[in-house]
Amino acid sequence: MDYLDPGELARIESEFARGLSAGAIVEIFRPKGVRLSEATFRKYVQAGLLPRSRRVGRKGKHRGSHGLYPVESVRRINAIKKMMAAGLTLEEIRRSFVGVKNHIDQVERSLDETLSGLESELGERALGTVQRRSLQGELSGLRRRAGDLVRDLSRVGSALTAQRAVGSVERSDLS
Repeated sequence: MDYLDPGELARIESEFARGLSAGAIVEIFRPKGVRLSEATFRKYVQAGLLPRSRRVGRKGKHRGSHGLYPVESVRRINAIKKMMAAGLTLEEIRRSFVGVKNHIDQVERSLDETLSGLESELGERALGTVQRRSLQGELSGLRRRAGDLVRDLSRVGSALTAQRAVGSVERSDLS
């Protein structure tokens, strides 16, 4: 069984930056001989190892929507499969940096979504120049602090889970 190498991961992340369906992710691993079904993929999501999808509407009347998973799911599955091959259980993987990184990524996405919403709201409001600049400055400061928080969480999470790293699976497999 082959895993995706760093070059392949970078290409996939560049090509599918907006996200992928569960089926598309499963198909990425099929030629490598990595056993992964959509049911297993959903199990990893439910176990907190992979991020949840976001619903994206389809063009056209009454076409519904479909779920897109962040592209980092591909990198994370690659690491999960390596860890399983090394003998770790899903619970051990969940308690490793893979699980911690998933939670940190959720926090980062939530902060970004909240701040983007506030910035959008600010753009739509009729405010005086002084008040607008003040609020823009506050939002800018919040963005910096959010970035600092995510970096600090990653550093602490990495330090606390360092003993759970396994041979060929490094934190660089998740970056």
